[in-house]
Amino acid sequence: MDTKELLKKVRKIEIKTRRLSDHVFGGEYHSTFKGRGMTFSEVRQYQFGDDVRNIDWNVTARYNEPFVKVFEEERELTLMLMADISGSEFFGTEDQFKNEIITEIAATLAFSAMQNNDKTGLILFSDEIELYIPPKKGKSHVLRIIRELLEFQPKSNKTDVAKALKFLSNVMKKKAIVFVLSDFIADNYRDTLKIAAKKHDLTGIRVYDKAEEAIPNLGMVQMLDEETGELMLVNTGSKAMRNSYYAYNRERVDYFVESFTKSGAGALSCRVDESYVKKLLGYFKRR
Repeated sequence: MDTKELLKKVRKIEIKTRRLSDHVFGGEYHSTFKGRGMTFSEVRQYQFGDDVRNIDWNVTARYNEPFVKVFEEERELTLMLMADISGSEFFGTEDQFKNEIITEIAATLAFSAMQNNDKTGLILFSDEIELYIPPKKGKSHVLRIIRELLEFQPKSNKTDVAKALKFLSNVMKKKAIVFVLSDFIADNYRDTLKIAAKKHDLTGIRVYDKAEEAIPNLGMVQMLDEETGELMLVNTGSKAMRNSYYAYNRERVDYFVESFTKSGAGALSCRVDESYVKKLLGYFKRR
């Protein structure tokens, strides 16, 4: 992708996702993810209805009239986006690939965080950590995150969610809001997830294509495994094969939902041809 085309794509995503974060997600993000607590702001004269427990007795004694302490929410938070860029994300039977939806969701969340003056960081992962961008504030930083999501070429096509979560626990010492965006066609990440979810406010967003739910009867079809590069001839006319694939996919979905919910983390699934806006808003409101 040349620079001109890349900038055009970044701008297109910025316009779409910025509008969503400004008009739809800004308030929801703010109310869903609270700050670390209440911090002292100032003192002012007591007004009728103020809580007497907030009276500052030292200032009251000095001025011989009641003053109260004013507190405000300590808002500053850190948003960490973890995006799966393995081979299986570059798949789609509709207008968009899974990785394009992941990019749009990540950009929307990043702009929502920016609106609230929060820092945003990025981890791109396959079966290794492909890229880590430490959390920072500002529009130029968010645009850099979008560029990397669009342009970055992974060294590996395979997936290891557990390794990515372990890396998160190592680099993020303070509590963060974490979104893991992946198709979660992976195993053995439950134990690592439990550790990360104890420390962070964690949500898994499973992005998938409807063609991954079940294989239609198309006869003999040559298929490519995007993660291993293996070509195979598959007899989709076999009912046993179709049932076996359906059960395999169902097992992965159940593992995702159970792993996140039992770890105390949030979980939602979004199909490529569905509105991720409705899914995210519904999730924020449930929280």
